[in-house]
Amino acid sequence: MIERSGLRLITIELILTFLLYFIYLPLSISMLIISLFTIYFFRDPPREIQEGVVSPADGRIDFINENRIEIFMSPFDCHVNRSPVDGVVEKINYRKGAFIPAYRRNDFNERNEIIISTPYGKFKVEQIAGFFARRIVCYVEEGQKIQKGEKIGMIRFGSRVTLDIPKDFKIIRRKWEKIKAGETVAIKEIKEIATEKRDG
Repeated sequence: MIERSGLRLITIELILTFLLYFIYLPLSISMLIISLFTIYFFRDPPREIQEGVVSPADGRIDFINENRIEIFMSPFDCHVNRSPVDGVVEKINYRKGAFIPAYRRNDFNERNEIIISTPYGKFKVEQIAGFFARRIVCYVEEGQKIQKGEKIGMIRFGSRVTLDIPKDFKIIRRKWEKIKAGETVAIKEIKEIATEKRDG
């Protein structure tokens, strides 16, 4: 399955590949390789959504503190972002900015902030563009009800996603761990962790 915002780009690249075949074969082969990578990049595989608060993105965790987890997505990760919880989109804040490489944490890059209101508090997902990621795509609107694991957007070609959590929750993953959007349980309620320890 291909992510919808990539279909136009893939179609253009495949048409160019076909036309270049009749003009200059080596260039056509190069364009075919680019097209195959684009198809791979815009893949949108199905996910089995797990219980608990799930990761909003595929990638590697490169920063954790008490209430925030940050995920770096390389060009080889799936870039479709998903809601970590059931809730209502309370606010969307888009901010223009620079395009510093996404592996460098900074406050200057272009970003899109999605605040999700739930009965347990507010969760903030932030899509941050990087050097190669020149476009942030947001699928949701303010006031929209969303389900956990639902697709909320995409960032093109290498980027970063952050998740801020309410005070009654705790991050259960470690730095440098690889995680998947919708499938990896990244956060649990503190009281749930306490219950598990008591029962275990």
